[in-house]
Amino acid sequence: MQPNAPVTTQPTRPALNHLLQLDGVRFIAVALVLFDHWTMEHIELPVGALGALGVTIFFVLSGFLITRILLSSKDKLSNQPNGGLGKYLKTFYIRRTIRIFPVYYLTLIVLALIHEPPVREKFAWLALYATNIYIALHHTWMGTVDHLWSLAVEEQVYLFLPLLLFFVPRRYVPITALCMIVGSVGLRYVLYRAYLPWFIGYVSTPTCLDSFGLGAIMAYGWLYRRDLFNKVFRSSVWVWLSLAGFIGVGLLNQWISLDSPRGYHNIMSDVWERLAASLFGFFLIGRAVLGFGGVMKWVLENRVSQYMGRISYGLYLYHNFVFNVYHTRPTHFTVRSWHRITDILPVLNSSYFFQFAYFVFLTVLLATVSWYLIEKPINSLKDKFSY
Repeated sequence: MQPNAPVTTQPTRPALNHLLQLDGVRFIAVALVLFDHWTMEHIELPVGALGALGVTIFFVLSGFLITRILLSSKDKLSNQPNGGLGKYLKTFYIRRTIRIFPVYYLTLIVLALIHEPPVREKFAWLALYATNIYIALHHTWMGTVDHLWSLAVEEQVYLFLPLLLFFVPRRYVPITALCMIVGSVGLRYVLYRAYLPWFIGYVSTPTCLDSFGLGAIMAYGWLYRRDLFNKVFRSSVWVWLSLAGFIGVGLLNQWISLDSPRGYHNIMSDVWERLAASLFGFFLIGRAVLGFGGVMKWVLENRVSQYMGRISYGLYLYHNFVFNVYHTRPTHFTVRSWHRITDILPVLNSSYFFQFAYFVFLTVLLATVSWYLIEKPINSLKDKFSY
């Protein structure tokens, strides 16, 4: 940030208005995850894991939105006793609880009742949002609940980020975020050099903080350095250059893996891929905040993208229980139901596209029911706890 740029004393309240194209970004992120988890054995792409890219975009987006909310709330409450810490924390956690907890815990209870093995066996870890800690400690994945590690990371960030942003003076927020970025990349390198399993550096909260740090820098610029924010993000060229950088890291990773004793999980994949993905997410989200034009405007603002972005939490939460190429068994109910359909219409076995479309249909149906019956009605309660 420019040292002599003017500082806004109070952020403008319109800064917290809904940013339309970010729903489209949510759709892109969740689509990457679903595509990766449902097509890995059918389509080979030499650009790294698209699912990991989708999750990373979510992390950067979360870092931006949460930091924007927290800094704006802190400014608004700064003239209250103790800086308004009590109301600042109370409002944030109540609103996060309303948005995230009900459908998450209802899902766990339903899966436990139908005897989904990893849910029954690891219910306490799941209920405490400690899935990523279990994976890191036990050096193992958890089957159909694997994807919940990223929700655990989000919740763990929510535990410390509000306090960090409240007590760090505003002018030190960018340097604090920079420390998060450097520290996270450095820790991934240390874990890599220690020859620990690659997924420890993948799922642990401290090794994900470069994504959140970039999101925090973006939020700071949006609130207090608007001219500089506009200057950095007004051109789409950085979006495509950062995407090229991510693809370049993926291609380099593939090249190194040919001779590396660690194969695919070499230094590019384990240390640099997330940073490259975070930078792409940084420029994509920043440009979407200002608003893309042309084709990208249509991609992000069309009715399908907007709706899918709105229900993206449900899409992500449920998709692994519908299907995942890594762990879904042939006896799983969605696979068995597909076989019954193809017994009647064998032509549907002519292309994996039809099975993929079936999984999309089931997941969208579940997420839609969840949105209208659970999430949307409960989310309306947030209006009683405004920032």
